[in-house]
Amino acid sequence: MVKKYYYAAILIFSLSFLVTLDGYSQTKMLAKGDAAPLFNAQASLAGKAFDFSLKNALAKGSVVVYFYPSAYTGGCDIEAHTFAELKDSFTIAGATIIGVSADDIQRLNKFSSDTAYCAGKFPVASDPGGQIAATYGLTMAAGKAGIKDVQGNDLTHGFIPRTTYVIDKNGKIVAVFSSTTDHISPVDHVEKSLAIVRSL
Repeated sequence: MVKKYYYAAILIFSLSFLVTLDGYSQTKMLAKGDAAPLFNAQASLAGKAFDFSLKNALAKGSVVVYFYPSAYTGGCDIEAHTFAELKDSFTIAGATIIGVSADDIQRLNKFSSDTAYCAGKFPVASDPGGQIAATYGLTMAAGKAGIKDVQGNDLTHGFIPRTTYVIDKNGKIVAVFSSTTDHISPVDHVEKSLAIVRSL
């Protein structure tokens, strides 16, 4: 009898776990007008790890959440460098920038402080399992053996599609840019985001 209840309890727990995971993922990419899912993540700014909270960032104003495939890869490096160059303009517009990728925090500590990329100007967050991306309706592609970054290091993590969300201070998505569907460059993601936050 005890064994029967034990297996029943395991089954109920397993089902509730699946429901919980499903509740945090979206079947389609979030769009303009949708509420932005709040998240907390380990992030790095100027080489130092900290806990990033989207809720806390929104309390200060609009937020640009940009997902990118990987640190130390061509387009992502250009995008990070451009965000860093225009960081003061985003600040004047009252906007916070947060980059999100599946890179681990050790890689991001280096990337966030590198003068050629983030240059210590804005934080980048780690989403190794793609859970944060999933809440925005983004599907992380599996990593492939043999892929290396620009420094010759193996890339073993998954890749989140390059997608940028501009979120107003009320937590509503006011713009979405996707390289996959909109066919825009990494620089376009930055410049379009800046134009939007300036209009808020």
